[in-house]
Amino acid sequence: MSTLIEDGAVVLFQGDSITDCGRSRSDDRDLGNGYANMIAAWFNAVYPEKRVRFINRGISGNRVRDLVERWQRDCIDLNPSWVSILIGINDCWRRYDRNDPTPVEVFAAGYRRILTEVREKLNAKIILCEPFVLPVPEDRKMWREDLDPKIQVVRELAREFGALYVHLDGIFAAAAAKREPEFWAPDGVHPSQAGHALIARAWLQTVKAEL
Repeated sequence: MSTLIEDGAVVLFQGDSITDCGRSRSDDRDLGNGYANMIAAWFNAVYPEKRVRFINRGISGNRVRDLVERWQRDCIDLNPSWVSILIGINDCWRRYDRNDPTPVEVFAAGYRRILTEVREKLNAKIILCEPFVLPVPEDRKMWREDLDPKIQVVRELAREFGALYVHLDGIFAAAAAKREPEFWAPDGVHPSQAGHALIARAWLQTVKAEL
């Protein structure tokens, strides 16, 4: 089956440190050392004739409210044909390390705002990747009460906006049944190289790319 991504497409990755992963701020060809780079490398190896361009605008530490603030310059102005978003874990994390929570209603409103801008200002397809956490160290287990409602928001928005959906929380949970959670994400949040490969594979499967 042919991939869903068309010839000459521009694919934009957006998110936090999981997407950022050391990407260059001055050279769009440098996508960092995480899933965005893995996706681009594999896709272009399999489909070189499509001449698809990949851009990474992930910024470490970002929350949904940060995406709202920079969405015009870091998404709309780039005129991508595909927008892939992985955001939400910092909206959860800041509740526990800084006592700075993001209420689920605020999270939903901000996320809906950027998706609405994509729909109204771009002729772009949307890929939503759900945030995830693994139970390592032990205190991550209590994060579920905050993260799970936000995951539900992302799922609902995927339906509302007709987006493709990558169910990463379930994928990482299943992987942690095969090998210890810290193998996939040493701090429960930031993936190892194997964890990034999990994301890349799931993303490529979602766009029906050959693996």
